[in-house]
Amino acid sequence: MKFGVVVFPGSNCDHDAYHVIKHVLGARVEYIWHKETTLRMFDVIILPGGFSYGDYLRAGAVARFAPVMNAIVQFSRHGGMVLGICNGFQILLEAGLLPGALIPNNHMRFRCQNVYIKVLDNTSPFTREYQTAQVLRMPIAHYSGNYYADADTLKSLEDNGQIAFQYCEPDGTVSENANPNGSLLNIAGIFNPARNVLGMMPHPERAAEKILGSNDGLGIFKSLVDHA
Repeated sequence: MKFGVVVFPGSNCDHDAYHVIKHVLGARVEYIWHKETTLRMFDVIILPGGFSYGDYLRAGAVARFAPVMNAIVQFSRHGGMVLGICNGFQILLEAGLLPGALIPNNHMRFRCQNVYIKVLDNTSPFTREYQTAQVLRMPIAHYSGNYYADADTLKSLEDNGQIAFQYCEPDGTVSENANPNGSLLNIAGIFNPARNVLGMMPHPERAAEKILGSNDGLGIFKSLVDHA
């Protein structure tokens, strides 16, 4: 199995993802420059966090047109696994690989803190290492993490089991107080209908070793390896 970590101008979590995959999991991984157009040698593609192209216009709007994104769209359509973290989630939405939008946080401030998220389903390739309703502790660092979608899209996400994670209290209660950015339904991450694409705002790569205060995020990368 081989991971690929995309590097855009302005990415700043690419090395974090690479470290977890190579040095913590011991899996094969390579960086993918944003101008690359061939992905045949990879099994999983990761779009990392950061400020791709300086987040000009809006987060992810310019990165969506990078040459590598056409290849990623085709990669996902053929069943390839794609994980978008923070800015990567924003790019996946701009590219139409996931529904909805991420708008500025409801308090109009950048939020950098640890949050709790609940696993809604452990049958996906990204979550099989967890238990359903398990609570995970991970950091967030974003200004535009407020997930928005129209009522029909939200209902479809619920009905199809596409909500991967919800912000919650430490005991798993989904509440307004636990929501750090105003996301509808406390959404912290969603799948595409085929469940081979996951976008999430919390950073699992920054919560993959106990020395960092939590290794709750490691299960996402282990799940992908086990799935393969």
